[in-house]
Amino acid sequence: MIDDKKKSILIIDDDLTIRKLLAHHLKCNDYLTFEANGAEEGFGVLKERNIALVLCDVTMDEMDGFTFCRKVRENQNYRTLPFVFVTAKTSLEDKSTALDAGGDDFITKPFDVDELLLKVRALLKRTDIYKTYGVKKNIEDSFNKRTHKILLLDDDPTIIKLFQFNLNNAGFDCKTATDADRAMELLRSFKPDLIISDVMMPDKDGFQFRKMLLADESLQSIPFVFLTSKNEEDSILQGYDMGITDYVTKEAGPKVVAAKIGAIINSMEKEKFKIVNELNDAAESLRAKVVPDTSPKFDGFEISQWHKPFQGIPGGDFIDYFLLDENNLAVILGDVMGKKWSAWYFAFAYAGYVRSAIRGVLQNSKDFSPGEILQQVNKYVYQDAKVSEVFATLSILLINKIDKTVRYAGAGDLPILFRQYSKNEVKSVRSKGLLLGFAPDGNFKDESVQLEANDLILLATDGIIEARSASGNQFGSAKLLELIKNLNGHQSLLNSLQNELNSYTSGKFEDDVSAIVIKAL
Repeated sequence: MIDDKKKSILIIDDDLTIRKLLAHHLKCNDYLTFEANGAEEGFGVLKERNIALVLCDVTMDEMDGFTFCRKVRENQNYRTLPFVFVTAKTSLEDKSTALDAGGDDFITKPFDVDELLLKVRALLKRTDIYKTYGVKKNIEDSFNKRTHKILLLDDDPTIIKLFQFNLNNAGFDCKTATDADRAMELLRSFKPDLIISDVMMPDKDGFQFRKMLLADESLQSIPFVFLTSKNEEDSILQGYDMGITDYVTKEAGPKVVAAKIGAIINSMEKEKFKIVNELNDAAESLRAKVVPDTSPKFDGFEISQWHKPFQGIPGGDFIDYFLLDENNLAVILGDVMGKKWSAWYFAFAYAGYVRSAIRGVLQNSKDFSPGEILQQVNKYVYQDAKVSEVFATLSILLINKIDKTVRYAGAGDLPILFRQYSKNEVKSVRSKGLLLGFAPDGNFKDESVQLEANDLILLATDGIIEARSASGNQFGSAKLLELIKNLNGHQSLLNSLQNELNSYTSGKFEDDVSAIVIKAL
Protein backbone atom coordinates (compact mmCIF):
# COMPACT_ATOMS: atom_id res chain seq x y z
CA MET A 1 0.00 0.00 0.00
CA ILE A 2 1.08 3.59 -0.57
CA ASP A 3 2.12 5.32 2.66
CA ASP A 4 0.26 8.58 3.21
CA LYS A 5 1.53 9.13 6.78
CA LYS A 6 3.76 12.01 7.90
CA LYS A 7 2.49 14.17 5.08
CA SER A 8 1.86 17.86 5.74
CA ILE A 9 -1.68 19.24 5.74
CA LEU A 10 -2.52 22.95 5.72
CA ILE A 11 -5.65 23.97 7.67
CA ILE A 12 -7.09 27.40 6.78
CA ASP A 13 -9.97 28.69 8.91
CA ASP A 14 -10.61 31.96 10.74
CA ASP A 15 -12.18 29.99 13.60
CA LEU A 16 -9.43 28.97 16.02
CA THR A 17 -11.56 26.20 17.54
CA ILE A 18 -12.16 24.54 14.17
CA ARG A 19 -8.47 24.75 13.32
CA LYS A 20 -7.39 23.15 16.59
CA LEU A 21 -10.05 20.43 16.31
CA LEU A 22 -9.01 19.50 12.79
CA ALA A 23 -5.33 19.59 13.72
CA HIS A 24 -5.92 17.36 16.75
CA HIS A 25 -7.59 14.57 14.76
CA LEU A 26 -5.02 14.74 11.97
CA LYS A 27 -2.09 14.63 14.39
CA CYS A 28 -3.64 11.62 16.11
CA ASN A 29 -3.43 9.87 12.76
CA ASP A 30 0.26 10.75 12.21
CA TYR A 31 -0.16 13.71 9.85
CA LEU A 32 1.85 16.90 10.21
CA THR A 33 -0.33 20.01 10.35
CA PHE A 34 0.17 23.72 9.68
CA GLU A 35 -2.47 26.33 10.47
CA ALA A 36 -3.48 29.64 8.90
CA ASN A 37 -6.26 32.03 9.95
CA GLY A 38 -6.84 33.31 6.42
CA ALA A 39 -5.72 33.48 2.82
CA GLU A 40 -2.62 35.63 3.37
CA GLU A 41 -1.17 33.28 5.98
CA GLY A 42 -2.19 30.34 3.80
CA PHE A 43 -0.16 31.61 0.84
CA GLY A 44 2.82 32.04 3.16
CA VAL A 45 2.65 28.46 4.43
CA LEU A 46 2.30 27.09 0.90
CA LYS A 47 5.44 28.98 -0.11
CA GLU A 48 7.52 27.84 2.86
CA ARG A 49 6.33 24.27 3.40
CA ASN A 50 5.90 21.15 1.28
CA ILE A 51 2.14 20.84 1.70
CA ALA A 52 0.46 17.63 0.54
CA LEU A 53 -3.21 18.67 1.06
CA VAL A 54 -5.24 21.78 1.98
CA LEU A 55 -8.35 21.92 4.20
CA CYS A 56 -9.98 25.32 3.73
CA ASP A 57 -13.03 27.12 5.11
CA VAL A 58 -15.29 28.86 2.59
CA THR A 59 -16.55 31.89 4.54
CA MET A 60 -13.60 33.98 5.73
CA ASP A 61 -13.17 37.73 6.21
CA GLU A 62 -10.25 38.81 4.01
CA MET A 63 -10.85 36.38 1.12
CA ASP A 64 -13.39 33.58 0.77
CA GLY A 65 -12.24 30.01 0.24
CA PHE A 66 -13.46 29.78 -3.36
CA THR A 67 -11.38 32.81 -4.40
CA PHE A 68 -8.37 31.52 -2.47
CA CYS A 69 -8.60 28.16 -4.25
CA ARG A 70 -8.79 29.80 -7.68
CA LYS A 71 -5.69 31.88 -6.91
CA VAL A 72 -3.83 28.80 -5.64
CA ARG A 73 -4.65 26.96 -8.87
CA GLU A 74 -3.12 29.82 -10.90
CA ASN A 75 0.29 28.69 -9.65
CA GLN A 76 1.50 25.77 -11.77
CA ASN A 77 3.11 24.15 -8.72
CA TYR A 78 -0.27 23.83 -6.98
CA ARG A 79 -2.54 22.81 -9.84
CA THR A 80 -2.70 19.20 -8.67
CA LEU A 81 -2.50 19.92 -4.92
CA PRO A 82 -5.47 18.17 -3.22
CA PHE A 83 -7.86 20.87 -1.96
CA VAL A 84 -10.84 20.16 0.33
CA PHE A 85 -13.42 22.73 1.41
CA VAL A 86 -14.67 22.50 4.99
CA THR A 87 -17.97 24.38 4.98
CA ALA A 88 -21.38 24.78 6.57
CA LYS A 89 -22.85 25.31 3.10
CA THR A 90 -24.83 22.26 2.04
CA SER A 91 -26.74 23.17 -1.15
CA LEU A 92 -25.98 21.40 -4.42
CA GLU A 93 -25.19 24.80 -5.94
CA ASP A 94 -22.55 25.49 -3.29
CA LYS A 95 -21.01 22.07 -3.77
CA SER A 96 -20.87 22.54 -7.52
CA THR A 97 -19.27 25.97 -7.01
CA ALA A 98 -16.65 24.36 -4.77
CA LEU A 99 -15.69 21.90 -7.52
CA ASP A 100 -15.77 24.58 -10.22
CA ALA A 101 -13.39 26.70 -8.14
CA GLY A 102 -10.80 23.92 -8.34
CA GLY A 103 -11.64 21.96 -5.21
CA ASP A 104 -11.31 18.19 -5.14
CA ASP A 105 -13.88 17.53 -2.40
CA PHE A 106 -15.86 19.11 0.41
CA ILE A 107 -16.77 18.29 4.02
CA THR A 108 -19.78 19.82 5.72
CA LYS A 109 -19.74 21.29 9.24
CA PRO A 110 -20.23 19.85 11.77
CA PHE A 111 -17.94 17.27 10.22
CA ASP A 112 -17.72 13.56 10.91
CA VAL A 113 -14.16 12.66 11.94
CA ASP A 114 -14.20 9.29 10.18
CA GLU A 115 -15.45 10.88 6.96
CA LEU A 116 -12.76 13.57 7.21
CA LEU A 117 -9.96 11.05 7.61
CA LEU A 118 -11.39 8.86 4.87
CA LYS A 119 -11.41 11.72 2.37
CA VAL A 120 -7.94 12.92 3.37
CA ARG A 121 -6.59 9.42 2.93
CA ALA A 122 -8.36 9.03 -0.42
CA LEU A 123 -7.00 12.26 -1.86
CA LEU A 124 -3.45 11.69 -0.70
CA LYS A 125 -3.48 8.18 -2.08
CA ARG A 126 -5.01 9.37 -5.32
CA THR A 127 -2.24 11.92 -5.75
CA ASP A 128 0.41 9.23 -5.29
CA ILE A 129 -1.37 6.97 -7.77
CA TYR A 130 -1.44 9.79 -10.34
CA LYS A 131 2.31 10.20 -10.00
CA THR A 132 2.84 6.60 -11.13
CA TYR A 133 -0.17 6.22 -13.43
CA GLY A 134 1.21 7.38 -16.38
CA VAL A 135 0.88 7.35 -19.56
CA LYS A 136 2.55 7.05 -23.30
CA LYS A 137 0.30 14.68 -31.51
CA ASN A 138 0.43 17.50 -29.75
CA ILE A 139 0.46 17.59 -25.97
CA GLU A 140 -2.26 20.20 -25.73
CA ASP A 141 -4.50 18.06 -27.95
CA SER A 142 -3.76 14.94 -25.94
CA PHE A 143 -4.67 16.46 -22.60
CA ASN A 144 -7.25 19.14 -23.34
CA LYS A 145 -9.27 18.11 -26.37
CA ARG A 146 -9.77 14.39 -25.84
CA THR A 147 -13.20 13.09 -24.81
CA HIS A 148 -12.69 11.00 -21.70
CA LYS A 149 -14.36 7.61 -21.55
CA ILE A 150 -16.13 6.28 -18.46
CA LEU A 151 -17.58 2.86 -17.68
CA LEU A 152 -20.45 2.94 -15.16
CA LEU A 153 -21.54 -0.29 -13.42
CA ASP A 154 -24.76 -0.37 -11.36
CA ASP A 155 -27.59 -2.89 -11.08
CA ASP A 156 -30.26 -0.16 -10.78
CA PRO A 157 -31.51 0.86 -14.27
CA THR A 158 -32.81 4.18 -12.93
CA ILE A 159 -29.42 5.09 -11.46
CA ILE A 160 -27.76 4.01 -14.68
CA LYS A 161 -29.92 6.26 -16.86
CA LEU A 162 -29.73 9.24 -14.49
CA PHE A 163 -25.98 9.21 -14.00
CA GLN A 164 -25.18 8.30 -17.62
CA PHE A 165 -27.24 11.27 -18.82
CA ASN A 166 -25.43 13.70 -16.52
CA LEU A 167 -21.97 12.28 -17.30
CA ASN A 168 -22.59 12.47 -21.05
CA ASN A 169 -24.02 15.97 -20.60
CA ALA A 170 -20.81 16.94 -18.80
CA GLY A 171 -18.82 15.98 -21.90
CA PHE A 172 -17.84 12.38 -21.11
CA ASP A 173 -18.38 9.30 -23.24
CA CYS A 174 -20.15 7.04 -20.74
CA LYS A 175 -21.03 3.41 -21.37
CA THR A 176 -22.91 1.30 -18.83
CA ALA A 177 -23.32 -2.25 -17.56
CA THR A 178 -25.74 -3.73 -15.01
CA ASP A 179 -23.55 -6.61 -13.85
CA ALA A 180 -19.85 -7.38 -13.46
CA ASP A 181 -19.68 -10.00 -16.21
CA ARG A 182 -21.22 -7.64 -18.76
CA ALA A 183 -18.80 -4.91 -17.64
CA MET A 184 -15.81 -7.21 -18.20
CA GLU A 185 -17.14 -8.12 -21.64
CA LEU A 186 -17.56 -4.44 -22.49
CA LEU A 187 -13.99 -3.70 -21.37
CA ARG A 188 -12.65 -5.92 -24.16
CA SER A 189 -13.62 -3.29 -26.74
CA PHE A 190 -14.13 -0.14 -24.63
CA LYS A 191 -11.06 1.01 -22.70
CA PRO A 192 -12.23 3.76 -20.34
CA ASP A 193 -10.16 6.43 -18.62
CA LEU A 194 -12.06 5.74 -15.41
CA ILE A 195 -14.42 3.08 -14.01
CA ILE A 196 -17.31 3.85 -11.64
CA SER A 197 -18.89 0.90 -9.83
CA ASP A 198 -21.69 0.43 -7.35
CA VAL A 199 -20.72 -1.50 -4.21
CA MET A 200 -23.86 -3.49 -3.33
CA MET A 201 -25.01 -5.61 -6.27
CA PRO A 202 -26.48 -9.12 -6.57
CA ASP A 203 -24.37 -12.01 -7.90
CA LYS A 204 -21.00 -10.18 -7.94
CA ASP A 205 -20.66 -7.04 -5.80
CA GLY A 206 -18.32 -4.12 -6.39
CA PHE A 207 -15.46 -5.67 -4.42
CA GLN A 208 -15.62 -8.87 -6.47
CA PHE A 209 -15.66 -6.77 -9.65
CA ARG A 210 -12.60 -4.88 -8.42
CA LYS A 211 -10.80 -8.19 -7.82
CA MET A 212 -11.62 -9.25 -11.38
CA LEU A 213 -10.00 -6.07 -12.68
CA LEU A 214 -6.92 -6.50 -10.49
CA ALA A 215 -6.43 -10.00 -11.90
CA ASP A 216 -6.17 -8.58 -15.44
CA GLU A 217 -2.88 -6.76 -16.12
CA SER A 218 -4.43 -4.75 -18.95
CA LEU A 219 -7.22 -3.40 -16.70
CA GLN A 220 -5.79 -3.22 -13.18
CA SER A 221 -4.27 0.27 -13.55
CA ILE A 222 -7.45 1.99 -14.79
CA PRO A 223 -8.54 4.53 -12.12
CA PHE A 224 -11.47 3.11 -10.15
CA VAL A 225 -14.17 4.94 -8.17
CA PHE A 226 -16.84 3.37 -5.95
CA LEU A 227 -20.37 4.81 -6.13
CA THR A 228 -21.82 4.31 -2.68
CA SER A 229 -24.62 5.11 -0.28
CA LYS A 230 -23.86 6.96 2.96
CA ASN A 231 -24.33 3.85 5.09
CA GLU A 232 -21.68 2.00 3.07
CA GLU A 233 -18.79 4.33 3.95
CA ASP A 234 -17.35 2.01 6.62
CA SER A 235 -17.03 -0.82 4.11
CA ILE A 236 -15.30 1.50 1.64
CA LEU A 237 -12.18 1.28 3.79
CA GLN A 238 -11.84 -2.21 2.33
CA GLY A 239 -11.79 -0.61 -1.11
CA TYR A 240 -8.66 1.41 -0.41
CA ASP A 241 -6.83 -1.80 0.38
CA MET A 242 -7.74 -2.82 -3.18
CA GLY A 243 -6.18 0.28 -4.73
CA ILE A 244 -9.30 2.29 -5.58
CA THR A 245 -8.82 5.91 -6.58
CA ASP A 246 -11.74 7.44 -4.67
CA TYR A 247 -15.42 7.08 -3.86
CA VAL A 248 -18.50 9.25 -4.43
CA THR A 249 -21.90 9.06 -2.74
CA LYS A 250 -25.15 8.67 -4.66
CA GLU A 251 -26.93 11.05 -2.28
CA ALA A 252 -24.83 13.95 -3.55
CA GLY A 253 -26.91 13.89 -6.73
CA PRO A 254 -25.96 13.13 -10.34
CA LYS A 255 -24.80 16.68 -11.18
CA VAL A 256 -22.45 16.84 -8.22
CA VAL A 257 -21.18 13.32 -8.90
CA ALA A 258 -20.52 14.29 -12.53
CA ALA A 259 -18.70 17.42 -11.32
CA LYS A 260 -16.59 15.41 -8.89
CA ILE A 261 -15.71 12.83 -11.55
CA GLY A 262 -14.68 15.77 -13.72
CA ALA A 263 -12.47 17.05 -10.90
CA ILE A 264 -10.84 13.61 -10.52
CA ILE A 265 -10.10 13.34 -14.24
CA ASN A 266 -8.88 16.93 -14.42
CA SER A 267 -6.45 16.22 -11.58
CA MET A 268 -5.24 13.13 -13.44
CA GLU A 269 -4.72 15.06 -16.65
CA LYS A 270 -2.91 17.90 -14.89
CA GLU A 271 -0.55 15.45 -13.21
CA LYS A 272 0.09 13.63 -16.49
CA PHE A 273 0.70 16.95 -18.23
CA LYS A 274 3.16 17.93 -15.52
CA ILE A 275 5.00 14.61 -15.85
CA VAL A 276 5.21 14.95 -19.64
CA ASN A 277 6.64 18.44 -19.30
CA GLU A 278 9.17 17.21 -16.75
CA LEU A 279 10.23 14.38 -19.06
CA ASN A 280 10.62 16.72 -21.99
CA ASP A 281 12.56 19.21 -19.86
CA ALA A 282 14.82 16.39 -18.65
CA ALA A 283 15.42 15.22 -22.21
CA GLU A 284 16.21 18.76 -23.31
CA SER A 285 18.58 19.34 -20.39
CA LEU A 286 20.45 16.13 -21.20
CA ARG A 287 20.78 17.32 -24.81
CA ALA A 288 20.29 13.73 -25.86
CA LYS A 289 17.82 12.07 -28.18
CA VAL A 290 16.50 8.54 -28.48
CA VAL A 291 15.82 9.24 -32.15
CA PRO A 292 18.12 11.29 -34.41
CA ASP A 293 16.58 14.25 -36.21
CA THR A 294 17.43 12.84 -39.62
CA SER A 295 18.46 9.54 -41.14
CA PRO A 296 22.03 9.22 -42.51
CA LYS A 297 23.19 9.43 -46.10
CA PHE A 298 24.84 6.20 -47.28
CA ASP A 299 26.05 5.69 -50.86
CA GLY A 300 23.83 3.39 -52.90
CA PHE A 301 20.90 3.55 -50.47
CA GLU A 302 18.09 5.86 -49.49
CA ILE A 303 17.29 5.59 -45.76
CA SER A 304 14.24 7.31 -44.27
CA GLN A 305 12.60 7.19 -40.84
CA TRP A 306 9.32 8.04 -39.12
CA HIS A 307 9.02 8.33 -35.37
CA LYS A 308 5.95 9.54 -33.48
CA PRO A 309 6.33 9.33 -29.68
CA PHE A 310 3.23 8.54 -27.66
CA GLN A 311 1.65 11.84 -26.55
CA GLY A 312 4.90 13.66 -27.22
CA ILE A 313 6.86 11.84 -24.49
CA PRO A 314 10.55 11.23 -25.29
CA GLY A 315 11.28 7.52 -25.05
CA GLY A 316 9.60 4.19 -25.77
CA ASP A 317 10.87 3.37 -29.26
CA PHE A 318 14.44 4.30 -30.18
CA ILE A 319 16.43 4.53 -33.39
CA ASP A 320 20.16 4.75 -34.00
CA TYR A 321 22.68 4.53 -36.83
CA PHE A 322 26.35 3.61 -36.49
CA LEU A 323 28.95 3.81 -39.26
CA LEU A 324 31.18 0.77 -38.68
CA ASP A 325 33.60 1.68 -41.47
CA GLU A 326 33.39 3.35 -44.87
CA ASN A 327 31.49 0.38 -46.34
CA ASN A 328 29.23 -0.80 -43.48
CA LEU A 329 26.38 0.95 -41.69
CA ALA A 330 24.44 -0.42 -38.69
CA VAL A 331 20.74 0.42 -38.43
CA ILE A 332 19.13 -0.09 -35.03
CA LEU A 333 15.46 -0.04 -34.03
CA GLY A 334 14.32 -0.85 -30.49
CA ASP A 335 11.25 -0.82 -28.26
CA VAL A 336 11.63 -0.72 -24.47
CA MET A 337 8.97 -2.53 -22.45
CA GLY A 338 8.41 -3.19 -18.77
CA LYS A 339 8.01 -6.28 -16.67
CA LYS A 340 6.76 -4.55 -13.52
CA TRP A 341 6.70 -0.83 -14.32
CA SER A 342 4.92 1.29 -16.85
CA ALA A 343 7.95 1.07 -19.13
CA TRP A 344 7.27 4.22 -21.11
CA TYR A 345 7.92 6.27 -17.96
CA PHE A 346 11.49 4.97 -17.83
CA ALA A 347 11.99 4.38 -21.53
CA PHE A 348 14.10 7.47 -22.18
CA ALA A 349 16.77 6.37 -19.69
CA TYR A 350 16.71 2.71 -20.67
CA ALA A 351 16.67 3.37 -24.41
CA GLY A 352 19.77 5.50 -23.99
CA TYR A 353 21.36 2.84 -21.81
CA VAL A 354 20.75 0.03 -24.31
CA ARG A 355 21.87 2.22 -27.19
CA SER A 356 25.12 3.03 -25.38
CA ALA A 357 25.70 -0.67 -24.80
CA ILE A 358 25.21 -1.36 -28.50
CA ARG A 359 27.63 1.40 -29.45
CA GLY A 360 30.22 -0.01 -27.05
CA VAL A 361 29.96 -3.49 -28.52
CA LEU A 362 30.06 -2.22 -32.10
CA GLN A 363 33.21 -0.20 -31.43
CA ASN A 364 35.04 -3.28 -30.14
CA SER A 365 33.61 -5.93 -32.46
CA LYS A 366 35.87 -7.43 -35.13
CA ASP A 367 33.10 -9.49 -36.69
CA PHE A 368 30.30 -7.42 -38.22
CA SER A 369 27.66 -10.00 -37.40
CA PRO A 370 24.35 -8.63 -36.03
CA GLY A 371 23.70 -11.94 -34.25
CA GLU A 372 27.05 -11.80 -32.45
CA ILE A 373 26.53 -8.16 -31.58
CA LEU A 374 23.09 -8.90 -30.14
CA GLN A 375 24.44 -11.81 -28.09
CA GLN A 376 27.14 -9.65 -26.52
CA VAL A 377 24.70 -6.86 -25.74
CA ASN A 378 22.19 -9.38 -24.38
CA LYS A 379 24.77 -10.89 -22.02
CA TYR A 380 25.77 -7.47 -20.77
CA VAL A 381 22.15 -6.39 -20.18
CA TYR A 382 21.12 -9.71 -18.60
CA GLN A 383 23.84 -9.48 -15.96
CA ASP A 384 23.16 -5.87 -15.04
CA ALA A 385 20.73 -5.59 -12.11
CA LYS A 386 19.88 -2.00 -13.00
CA VAL A 387 17.91 -3.12 -16.04
CA SER A 388 16.87 -6.57 -14.84
CA GLU A 389 13.19 -5.61 -14.71
CA VAL A 390 13.00 -3.98 -18.14
CA PHE A 391 13.13 -5.86 -21.43
CA ALA A 392 13.56 -4.53 -24.95
CA THR A 393 12.92 -5.76 -28.47
CA LEU A 394 15.74 -4.91 -30.85
CA SER A 395 16.44 -5.10 -34.58
CA ILE A 396 19.98 -4.70 -35.95
CA LEU A 397 20.67 -4.48 -39.69
CA LEU A 398 24.16 -4.19 -41.15
CA ILE A 399 24.19 -2.70 -44.65
CA ASN A 400 27.17 -3.28 -46.94
CA LYS A 401 27.31 -0.81 -49.83
CA ILE A 402 29.84 -2.86 -51.85
CA ASP A 403 27.79 -6.01 -52.40
CA LYS A 404 24.34 -4.49 -51.53
CA THR A 405 23.69 -7.08 -48.81
CA VAL A 406 21.77 -6.57 -45.60
CA ARG A 407 22.48 -8.86 -42.64
CA TYR A 408 19.83 -8.92 -39.95
CA ALA A 409 19.26 -10.29 -36.46
CA GLY A 410 16.47 -9.49 -34.02
CA ALA A 411 15.57 -9.84 -30.37
CA GLY A 412 11.83 -10.42 -29.93
CA ASP A 413 11.08 -7.93 -32.70
CA LEU A 414 8.62 -7.86 -35.58
CA PRO A 415 9.79 -9.52 -38.81
CA ILE A 416 11.40 -7.16 -41.31
CA LEU A 417 9.52 -6.85 -44.61
CA PHE A 418 11.49 -7.20 -47.85
CA ARG A 419 9.99 -6.08 -51.17
CA GLN A 420 11.61 -7.33 -54.38
CA TYR A 421 10.80 -4.71 -56.97
CA SER A 422 11.44 -6.89 -60.05
CA LYS A 423 9.04 -9.63 -58.87
CA ASN A 424 6.61 -7.33 -56.98
CA GLU A 425 6.81 -9.73 -54.05
CA VAL A 426 6.87 -8.98 -50.33
CA LYS A 427 8.63 -11.43 -48.03
CA SER A 428 8.67 -11.55 -44.27
CA VAL A 429 12.11 -12.21 -42.76
CA ARG A 430 11.72 -13.39 -39.17
CA SER A 431 14.27 -13.66 -36.39
CA LYS A 432 13.92 -16.30 -33.69
CA GLY A 433 15.87 -14.30 -31.11
CA LEU A 434 14.39 -13.79 -27.63
CA LEU A 435 13.66 -10.45 -26.01
CA LEU A 436 16.84 -8.58 -25.12
CA GLY A 437 17.79 -9.46 -21.51
CA PHE A 438 15.25 -12.29 -21.19
CA ALA A 439 17.78 -15.15 -20.94
CA PRO A 440 21.60 -15.57 -20.97
CA ASP A 441 21.50 -17.02 -24.50
CA GLY A 442 19.09 -15.22 -26.80
CA ASN A 443 19.52 -17.58 -29.76
CA PHE A 444 20.40 -14.74 -32.15
CA LYS A 445 21.07 -15.86 -35.74
CA ASP A 446 21.98 -13.84 -38.81
CA GLU A 447 19.66 -13.60 -41.80
CA SER A 448 20.96 -12.25 -45.11
CA VAL A 449 19.05 -10.35 -47.84
CA GLN A 450 20.48 -9.45 -51.24
CA LEU A 451 19.15 -6.15 -52.56
CA GLU A 452 18.81 -4.93 -56.13
CA ALA A 453 17.79 -1.53 -57.47
CA ASN A 454 14.45 -0.27 -56.02
CA ASP A 455 14.20 -3.12 -53.54
CA LEU A 456 12.90 -2.05 -50.12
CA ILE A 457 13.26 -3.19 -46.51
CA LEU A 458 10.87 -1.98 -43.79
CA LEU A 459 11.57 -2.15 -40.05
CA ALA A 460 8.69 -1.26 -37.73
CA THR A 461 7.68 -1.42 -34.08
CA ASP A 462 4.37 -2.89 -32.90
CA GLY A 463 2.80 0.56 -32.57
CA ILE A 464 2.15 0.41 -36.33
CA ILE A 465 0.42 -2.96 -36.64
CA GLU A 466 -1.45 -2.44 -33.34
CA ALA A 467 -2.77 0.99 -34.31
CA ARG A 468 -6.57 1.00 -34.03
CA SER A 469 -9.42 2.57 -35.93
CA ALA A 470 -12.28 4.38 -34.19
CA SER A 471 -14.19 1.09 -34.11
CA GLY A 472 -11.32 -0.64 -32.31
CA ASN A 473 -9.98 -2.74 -35.20
CA GLN A 474 -6.19 -3.16 -35.48
CA PHE A 475 -4.34 -2.06 -38.60
CA GLY A 476 -2.60 -5.42 -38.60
CA SER A 477 0.14 -7.12 -40.60
CA ALA A 478 -2.09 -7.97 -43.56
CA LYS A 479 -2.88 -4.32 -44.31
CA LEU A 480 0.79 -3.44 -44.00
CA LEU A 481 1.80 -6.17 -46.47
CA GLU A 482 -0.92 -5.07 -48.88
CA LEU A 483 0.24 -1.44 -48.67
CA ILE A 484 3.82 -2.40 -49.53
CA LYS A 485 2.82 -4.72 -52.37
CA ASN A 486 0.55 -2.10 -54.00
CA LEU A 487 3.25 0.57 -53.94
CA ASN A 488 4.27 1.82 -57.37
CA GLY A 489 7.88 2.55 -58.24
CA HIS A 490 7.69 6.30 -57.70
CA GLN A 491 5.79 6.33 -54.41
CA SER A 492 7.49 6.81 -51.07
CA LEU A 493 6.69 3.87 -48.79
CA LEU A 494 7.14 6.00 -45.67
CA ASN A 495 4.80 8.76 -46.92
CA SER A 496 2.21 6.19 -47.98
CA LEU A 497 2.44 4.46 -44.60
CA GLN A 498 2.03 7.73 -42.69
CA ASN A 499 -0.98 8.80 -44.76
CA GLU A 500 -2.64 5.40 -44.47
CA LEU A 501 -2.14 5.13 -40.71
CA ASN A 502 -3.22 8.70 -39.99
CA SER A 503 -6.37 8.11 -42.01
CA TYR A 504 -7.05 4.74 -40.37
CA THR A 505 -6.61 6.01 -36.79
CA SER A 506 -7.77 9.62 -37.30
CA GLY A 507 -4.32 10.56 -36.04
CA LYS A 508 -4.86 8.95 -32.63
CA PHE A 509 -2.22 6.39 -31.68
CA GLU A 510 -2.06 4.25 -28.52
CA ASP A 511 1.70 3.67 -28.55
CA ASP A 512 4.96 4.95 -29.98
CA VAL A 513 5.07 4.55 -33.77
CA SER A 514 8.42 4.01 -35.50
CA ALA A 515 9.47 2.82 -38.94
CA ILE A 516 12.66 2.79 -41.00
CA VAL A 517 12.72 2.24 -44.77
CA ILE A 518 15.90 1.18 -46.58
CA LYS A 519 15.78 1.46 -50.37
CA ALA A 520 18.50 0.27 -52.73
CA LEU A 521 19.28 2.75 -55.51
